[in-house]
Formats: sequence, C-alpha cells, structure tokens
Amino acid sequence: MANSRDMTHLTEQLRWSLVAAPATPMRPDGTVDPAVCAAYFTHLVHTGAKALAIGAHTGRGEHLPTEVKAELVRRAAAVGVPVIAGVGHPGVGAHDQKEAEWARTAAEAGADALLVFPPADTGDAAAVLAHHDLLYSAAGVPLIAFDLYSRPYPHEVLTVLLEHPGVVAFKPARLYDAIACQAGIAAARSRGRLVLTGEDRMLGPSLMWGAEGALLGIAAAAVQVSAAAVETFAAAVHTSARDAAARFLEVSAVVDELARVTFRPPYDGYVQRMLWIAADEGAIPEEFATDPYRPGELADDERAEVLRVVRQCRDQVRQ
Repeated sequence: MANSRDMTHLTEQLRWSLVAAPATPMRPDGTVDPAVCAAYFTHLVHTGAKALAIGAHTGRGEHLPTEVKAELVRRAAAVGVPVIAGVGHPGVGAHDQKEAEWARTAAEAGADALLVFPPADTGDAAAVLAHHDLLYSAAGVPLIAFDLYSRPYPHEVLTVLLEHPGVVAFKPARLYDAIACQAGIAAARSRGRLVLTGEDRMLGPSLMWGAEGALLGIAAAAVQVSAAAVETFAAAVHTSARDAAARFLEVSAVVDELARVTFRPPYDGYVQRMLWIAADEGAIPEEFATDPYRPGELADDERAEVLRVVRQCRDQVRQ
C-alpha cells in the first residue's frame, strides 16, 4: 500500500498540472514501436505536459497487450515525469484478476498511480469498492477515481468511492452533464481529494468549479493550448490579478475551439483526430498516425479542418 507521504507527494506534483493522456501511435496493422512512442511522450512533456497517463482510453489501453503497455509505462517513466496507468475497460467486473495483474505490472514498470475506469456495475457501491480494493491491493500505488460519461456513477456511489483510502484524486468526465460534474467536484473537494478535470468540452468551467489540474485526451497533441488554460487559471487563483483572469478567459475560449473540432461526434473519433494533429506537429511519423479502432463513420475529410483550426489555436495561445 502507498503510504500517506507518497500519496501527498504525488498530489502536490499533480496539483495545477496538465496530465496528458497520450494516444498510442500505431501502424495500420495495430503494431506499436516503443521508440516512436518514447519520442512522442518526450514531445508532449517538452510542450507543456507535467505528467503522462499511459494506456487510458485515448491510448487504446483496452486493446493493447500487457507487455506492450508495460513497455510504454517504462518509456514514459524514463521521461522523468509522474506516470499514471489506465486500468479497466467497459466489460471489467469487480473481481477481474486480469486487471489486477495489469495493475501490479504497471506499478512494477514505473507507474506512480492508477486511473481506474468504472467497473461494469457502477450502481453497486459494494462492487465498486471491491473493484478499487482489488487494484489498490495488487499495485500498492494511489488511485484516481474516474467518473465517465458512458458509465457514470450515481452520486451516492461516487461519494462512497471518494472515501476509499487509496483514492487520492478524482477525474470527472461527464462530457455535457454540467450539474453532475459540479456535484462530483464538490464531493471530491469536501473529502480532500485533488480534482483533475477530464472535461474536454468543459475545461474552463470545470476549473472554475474547483478542479486544480487536468487529465485530458485533448492534450494528446497541441499540448500548449490545454496547458495554457491550466497555467493561466492557476495564475489567476494565486495572484487575483485582473489581467491574469482576463488571460484565462481568452485562453479558455481557444481551448473550447480546439475541443469543438476534436471532441465531437463521433466522439470516439477524437483519438484519430489527435493522431492527425500529432503527425502535423512532427511528434510522430505519418505512418503511425493511425487509430485502428476509430469509428467507421469518421471521415478523413475532417482532417483538413481539424488541422487548420488547431494551428490557429496554437498561434493564439502564443500571442
């Protein structure tokens, strides 16, 4: 089990930070080159990410073999920032030993914490706690609870989960449910848990509602934009200066534009869109700008508009 000192150190590292959830660059056949991924992870950190969430949904963790994910965690840890490993997938249950084995392997590979996806039955508080107990016991590292729009926790279950001794942080990702997002943030803060917003489409508001950092799929590329939102909001909080607050509002509008073209129907197409952007930035070779699991209805015709808008967004936050 993680001791309280380790847990406090991690939360202080993550507070007011942008955690990027990288995609996993793949060839069209789904194969991965760890060296390409390592260079990409380094690019994300050099452009503003303060930590990396490996094998989360953006990285298609549910599709990757354990040995591949473990190597990606090792490569990310070598960059020198905190590493969070995604654990879980849509069908996982409360007593899934395979996920427990992955949690243990991820910690051994260098993960500092686990981002725990909701189990299959989010309405059963006992099952939810058992799920987190299993992973916490297996890995011995802190947990980040994850309230995901496609499998949301009822509020009464979420409040119980936030009391779990292994949970140090909370990631809300309710997409368009502002009320549930606000309630979850308030519940986490009242229990002393760090909130790392996962609200790609409500980034600015969720920071104003109480998040003190972000863990985002839209930070899989164009990191400067998302990082600027977190940094300018932190500056506004810490200085109470009107010019800092005004700058945050400007940057927040730019982030909203980035999210508009990347995180839209089909929503799961955002992974492919982020890979297009990463290739355009030179972060990955074009050969690896492929998501084999992209929605069939995602049209390649979108690419030109996505890149045009994102280039403008990067230019705006540089001004």
